[in-house]
Amino acid sequence: MEQEFEKLLNTLVASTRSPKGQYSKANSWLLLEKRLPHLHIQTLVWRITATAALIATICALSWWMYNTFVPIPLQTISTLAETRTVLLPDQTKVILNHFSSLTYPKEFKSQDRKVKLQGEAYFEVTKDASHPFKVEAEAVMVQVLGTHFNVEAYPKDIQIKTTLLEGSVAINLIGKTNNRIILVPNESAIYNKIEKKLTRCTEKNASEKIDWCNGMLLFENTPMQEIARRLSNIYHTRIQITDTHIQNYRMTATFSTDESLDEVLSLLCRNQKFKYKKTNNTIIITQKLN
Repeated sequence: MEQEFEKLLNTLVASTRSPKGQYSKANSWLLLEKRLPHLHIQTLVWRITATAALIATICALSWWMYNTFVPIPLQTISTLAETRTVLLPDQTKVILNHFSSLTYPKEFKSQDRKVKLQGEAYFEVTKDASHPFKVEAEAVMVQVLGTHFNVEAYPKDIQIKTTLLEGSVAINLIGKTNNRIILVPNESAIYNKIEKKLTRCTEKNASEKIDWCNGMLLFENTPMQEIARRLSNIYHTRIQITDTHIQNYRMTATFSTDESLDEVLSLLCRNQKFKYKKTNNTIIITQKLN
């Protein structure tokens, strides 16, 4: 091997004008040895860099998979005979009415900001066009971007009602988008659980629908059947009216939610042609006997 290398070097020197001493076997081997460690270090650095990049990619991918596929913990806030204000992770403000509950994730990480309501709540939604806010209330889905609205969805009621105060909302039945209603302020969408129909109605003053947020109950030319329904939800007590004349009797009155149910009913029945009694945890309103 050394003889062949020496012969090759002599031939190279003979074909050029370079002095043989500069390209001697000893000097050439020294030059080659100087280059080898440098090439080895470059290879080592490249391998370390590639490994670090791979580790970083794996970590990023693992974090993405964790955030995408690991379920987000849910929490439920419930009320009894009181209202309660809840601030959601996106700073949306929710006021829960009596005997209501709201279930929502501890962090909004999906495309939609979705919550689930049972009972009644008033929403002031933080605007975020890229992450629509959705309220699921039994069979009804309410979708908004940023607006103020009220949803009434007590389990024992035969209807679910969404009333818009500001902005715009879209309401549809879950799994059905062909019967979609888009509300403007002072409009309500009412879903009848028995008929399974979604309809629209106009409100004279939508702000009256959230009087409960201020601890007030306002009834303006309201049928007794509707008054009884609202009182039943507020006080978590069944109120029954079987007489159609009393059901359709209209009244105007203002009460405080600090008043007891007996106080409210006593005022409603005073000087009227009906009375009430309590039987087996049910309030029954009937006509007074002459």
